[in-house]
Amino acid sequence: MHLCVLYQALATTNSLHGLVKDLRRAAGAVAIAALLLALPAVFAQARTVTDSANRKVVVPEKIERVFAAGPPAAILLYVLAPERMTGWPDPPTAEERPFISEKYRDLPALGRLTGRGGTANLEVVLKSKPDLILDFGSVRETYVSLAENVQEQTNIPYVLIDGHFEASPAALRLLGDVLGVNERGALLAKYVEDTFVQIDAARAATPIDKRPRVYLARGPDGLETGVVGSINTEIIERAGGRNVAEAVGQKGLVRVSMEQLIIADPEIIITWDRNFYDRIFKDPLWAGIRAVRDGRVYWRRPRRSAGSIGHHPSTGSSVSDGLRVCSTPTGFPKTFAKPRVRSIVCSIMWNRPNPNSIP
Repeated sequence: MHLCVLYQALATTNSLHGLVKDLRRAAGAVAIAALLLALPAVFAQARTVTDSANRKVVVPEKIERVFAAGPPAAILLYVLAPERMTGWPDPPTAEERPFISEKYRDLPALGRLTGRGGTANLEVVLKSKPDLILDFGSVRETYVSLAENVQEQTNIPYVLIDGHFEASPAALRLLGDVLGVNERGALLAKYVEDTFVQIDAARAATPIDKRPRVYLARGPDGLETGVVGSINTEIIERAGGRNVAEAVGQKGLVRVSMEQLIIADPEIIITWDRNFYDRIFKDPLWAGIRAVRDGRVYWRRPRRSAGSIGHHPSTGSSVSDGLRVCSTPTGFPKTFAKPRVRSIVCSIMWNRPNPNSIP
């Protein structure tokens, strides 16, 4: 009797062990199946893009929040997808606010990662919880290194987009693709390309020797400038101005002397430094330069919300600035330049500012 009970008990125990093993096997199979089924969804949540520095960057499939590394990046992001902005690098000034849609004027100021006087730290970046960090401007090694370091420390994808004037259409299309707003990117890119065609036609109709010699005066003394081909002066050159700062073997920004300027004798001087502009006509050192004698010194107010000559790259306003400054001297008809300026500003800025605020 006891032997029978013991046998039954052992049999039952073995059955239970078998059942447990079977259940474990089934659970394991279910778990593996679930994992395999989930893998496509996991992979679908990320994709690889190639930025302007030819870096392969893995980004989320859906990007909802973007941290702009500097003012140019903020504007590129704003004109394409303002609802994705985590904030501005610097708060928009009173002069800039009318050009920005009211909905986005008061986004938080988070500082900048790039450029002179970078003010954002990685803690601020992390607290803003971006899906992507965006930089727009130079893609040389210095900025590639910064992008790689920040990406490694934050585990947030960091995309670099070329900010050169000629690359504006490509920049719009690239960021449009990254953000999934391809239609808006293509629309603005085509708009810029059409404007380039009109600028080229007007420039081609003006002989080279009839195009004005232009000097970009930067800084409080006006003796810093951008050499031919620099990102700071390419708008002037594209619009038909002849940059007098030719420095063989040099790139970017350089210092010049008054003697060099007197020899170059520019017909037009452009500056975005108000203090320099206010005193240039009173300074005897500048009095003999043709642009000063003829009263052809122009102050271009630097607007981060729309970019400006000599300040930083931007989209659309780069075209408008070039048209506005070089239109009359190069023979471009005013009826072409001014309406085009207003059209560009209204089309890209998600806002229609007072016409009187558009020079």
